[in-house]
Amino acid sequence: MWGNLYIIATPIGNLEDLTFRALEIIRNVDLLYAEDTRRTIVLLKHYGIKRSILSYYAHSSEKKKKQILENILAGRNVGLVTESGTPGVSDPGNELIGYILRANSQIKVIPIPGASAITALISVAGWDLSKFLFIGFFPKKKKTKIFELARNFEIPIIFYESPFRIIKTLEFIKLSFGSETCIVLGRELTKKFEEIIRGNVCEVLERLNSGKRVKGEVTVIVKFSKSLVNFCNDSAAGRI
Repeated sequence: MWGNLYIIATPIGNLEDLTFRALEIIRNVDLLYAEDTRRTIVLLKHYGIKRSILSYYAHSSEKKKKQILENILAGRNVGLVTESGTPGVSDPGNELIGYILRANSQIKVIPIPGASAITALISVAGWDLSKFLFIGFFPKKKKTKIFELARNFEIPIIFYESPFRIIKTLEFIKLSFGSETCIVLGRELTKKFEEIIRGNVCEVLERLNSGKRVKGEVTVIVKFSKSLVNFCNDSAAGRI
């Protein structure tokens, strides 16, 4: 019998957000692979876990994928963690999973769920987000078409953005879709300096431009529905 591939979610900031189940799997898998071994060492040290960690990242070779597959076929259980959050979401984990399943669709790929910047921000947005479009990191191409589609169907868009590009991205949204477009922006989620800013795009831009340089990865929800214009105007952009 072959082993299993465990896809293990790790904290997006606060190390206490690792689940008991994730800890158990990390301790007991035969091989543990990480996108960033340095970050994973910090996490394991926090929980007093001493074990070897192998690297698997965006530019890992076909040879590395083949080695992982061969270990699973030999009956070894393999765990995969990402830099933060859930493997397979905006990271190279999905490439490995696809490779494994193409080689043998009977291998069990088992999710070990946990922290996610997407659901963390959704949970405090205060909007109906039972439907949304997640587009990963903000695209450099065809972004207008994606946003037009979402606006036509009144579907909120959620995306990640770097602190170096967030001002430019919000300016694009303001220019393309109007100053009353509604925004909920989360920065440094679950960390010491967590900040959540709400308001229309102008209010959010004003808040970001009034302080120090934006730091930390950013998660953004954009909602186009006209029914939310009053919400954006009546709610002061603020911090939670």
